[in-house]
Amino acid sequence: MAPRRPDPPDVLLALPPDAPLDEVAQAARHCTNCPLYRNATMTVFGEGPAPAPLMLVGEQPGDKEDLQGHPFVGPAGRVLDRALADAGVDRGAAYVTNAVKHFKWKPAGKVRLHQKPSAGEVGACRPWLVAEIERVDPRVLVVMGATAAQSLLGPSFRVTRHRGEWVDHGLDEVAPGARVTATIHPSAVLRSDDRDAAYASLVDDLRFAATALAS
Repeated sequence: MAPRRPDPPDVLLALPPDAPLDEVAQAARHCTNCPLYRNATMTVFGEGPAPAPLMLVGEQPGDKEDLQGHPFVGPAGRVLDRALADAGVDRGAAYVTNAVKHFKWKPAGKVRLHQKPSAGEVGACRPWLVAEIERVDPRVLVVMGATAAQSLLGPSFRVTRHRGEWVDHGLDEVAPGARVTATIHPSAVLRSDDRDAAYASLVDDLRFAATALAS
């Protein structure tokens, strides 16, 4: 069961209910709904066509995304690009975003190390993700990684247990008719002791999602 939808940020509430996606993205730049904005360079909103048949939801921006302001432009993004191509999916036809819109990190010398967002931070950002899903109106929604799963499918959902299958998502009011599946985050491939096997499993999961797009 999906977690309860938290109250939207004031800057989102100020928009008309039918505001287009570009206006939602503009408003998100001014979000202060959780402390993460204080240390982030900028809000990293989703990108891609809207509506779109396929929507991919990752976890949070990384260092490169935070500096450039675009999702999946760092090392994990390159893995995702290659995996989508190998799965026969055109990334240009998909909407790509993250569950959390600001980069959470801690300093380690000159390096900024990724930190996992808390449940409160994930919940605070969920209204932005919901607003994206409502406007993208995907036929297939792919949740990549534990943070994205926590945001949309609840804290008890385990990606490793339910990846590569259609899941009962409880998101009918947000994404009516959408089919939802889960897979690992592309960064998990980079962390794996067996990158070839991890990458092949990611491609298999994306290929599975693509089967619903062809029908």
